[in-house]
Amino acid sequence: MKDNEIILGIDPGTLVMGYGIISVNKSNVSLIEMGVLHLSKHKDHAERLHLIYKKMESLISIHKPVAVAIEAPFFGKNVQSMLKLGRAQGVAIAAAMMNDLHAVEYAPRKIKQSITGRGNATKEQVLKMLKHTLNIVEDVRFMDATDAVAVALCHHYQHRTAAIKKDNTPTKKKANKNTWASFIADNPGRIK
Repeated sequence: MKDNEIILGIDPGTLVMGYGIISVNKSNVSLIEMGVLHLSKHKDHAERLHLIYKKMESLISIHKPVAVAIEAPFFGKNVQSMLKLGRAQGVAIAAAMMNDLHAVEYAPRKIKQSITGRGNATKEQVLKMLKHTLNIVEDVRFMDATDAVAVALCHHYQHRTAAIKKDNTPTKKKANKNTWASFIADNPGRIK
């Protein structure tokens, strides 16, 4: 990542959408803003989706993020809930794309693993680690907001790890030992 980049994290939902914005300056990460968009008072699903889009547009316009990270829905909810959640997620992705931003999805387990080191961590454990990492001192009322911050931080960690791996890759590529061609070359007597 370049110096002072902004990442927008989204925890999509049709009743409450969480958002979190972090700033990354070299290895220093800080929280810019987090909050929730309350949608439950709006009965029309299309109106909720419109409000999600408008909120995304506003956050992108104000903070100018370089990336948008979105929590992927987990399976196990009823079909209607999954459809509605998928629509909310799609609207958030569309808003990012309309602003020439790449939206990356992360599974809840991957987010928890990145933040706490445990894929089965509780929301409270994630919050505790976020408070420690980002020096969050205010009382957090909505876990949707902290979930969104966790998504943004997860994206930073994943992007940073990929950049480190890329920087440490030797210029001359090694032969891939996990291909059929390399297996055949290494084991000519086993081929019939």
